[in-house]
Amino acid sequence: MTTLEHYAELNPTAGEVDRESLQQVAFVPMAAVSEGGRLEVHETRPISEVAKGYTNFARGDVIVAKITPCMENGKAAHLSNLATEVGFGSTEFHVLRPKPGVDGRFLFYLVWNQRFRAEAAKHMTGSAGQKRVPASYLRRATVPLVSPREQSRIADILDKADAIRRKRKQAIALTEELLRSAFLDMFGDPVANPRGWQVREFGDVIEDLDAGWSANGEARQREDDEYGVLKVSAVTSGIFRPEEHKAVAAAEIDRKLITPRAGDLLFSRANTRELVAATCLVEQDSPRLFLPDKLWRIMPNESEATAPYLRFLLSHDRLRYELTRTATGTSGSMLNISMGKLRALRVPIPPVDMQAKFSALVWDSLRAKARTEQAQRESELLFESLVARAFSGALAESC
Repeated sequence: MTTLEHYAELNPTAGEVDRESLQQVAFVPMAAVSEGGRLEVHETRPISEVAKGYTNFARGDVIVAKITPCMENGKAAHLSNLATEVGFGSTEFHVLRPKPGVDGRFLFYLVWNQRFRAEAAKHMTGSAGQKRVPASYLRRATVPLVSPREQSRIADILDKADAIRRKRKQAIALTEELLRSAFLDMFGDPVANPRGWQVREFGDVIEDLDAGWSANGEARQREDDEYGVLKVSAVTSGIFRPEEHKAVAAAEIDRKLITPRAGDLLFSRANTRELVAATCLVEQDSPRLFLPDKLWRIMPNESEATAPYLRFLLSHDRLRYELTRTATGTSGSMLNISMGKLRALRVPIPPVDMQAKFSALVWDSLRAKARTEQAQRESELLFESLVARAFSGALAESC
């Protein structure tokens, strides 16, 4: 074993920089670094704007968030693709510069893995909400001693495993984008209605709207003998997230519950302006979960409309904007959409047989996505296993 400073110089000072220069250099705010360990946004600014008051680094350095919760959540990056030789960024980053002979990729995985982050979190200092990992802890943090040759071998293995899980994540994310494109190809913009579909009030093409019941619960995963009341966040992404719930004791249930069933269309009637009116389709039965009063189940009149068509209709940006304009509440607060306003919303309704073709495409795509999600979960477990083995010495020995 050794310490982290064996591999890296911590928070190196800036070299010779003309602080008045208008030359563009890379700039990295905290928001530009993902929790997946990547620099996602590439931005440049003049040196004169950033040379004072920001953290400096160079291409090839590793940056890691020092502040909670960014550090625990994995905001870190190996700056191998930095736009310029030197750069500046948030003061909430620690900078690790690989020492001669150290593989920067290995150094990144060394500090980005969950075990290291969890241990670093125990040594944070400061007040609640402003806790930070001190530089003094990073310097003395205990890490495995690995030779340069083994560093590169381990980094190659982890790079390949990481690439697999990232590609599967991308495939999952593309499903929504492809279905939105298919919706527009088949039906056109629902506000402009270029195909001239018959326009109806939303209430005329549904059987009913069911509101749930908001029971008091604990924000944790439920036990087998408990129920779970869904949070609004179970719907806001547009994908049903059954894990987003609060546990409720069975003894507290004193009424009939609305439980999500495969094929249900759920609607969020209360949230912030950006998130209100979110919709999602339930992909499988969830009998031990139930809806709160901020979530509605929309039951289409199947002779008029299908749930997948209504889901992509309501989630279209322009139509959703028209709907949220009718919401009550002040700017910056929780907005609320009434059942009456949703029922009165005027929407284009294509022939139901055309909607059925789109619905078949949606369900086929969601089934394929479910298989990819399972494979992605397996690749996540594989990656975490490889990381654990790498930094316990087992992976290096078996390579």
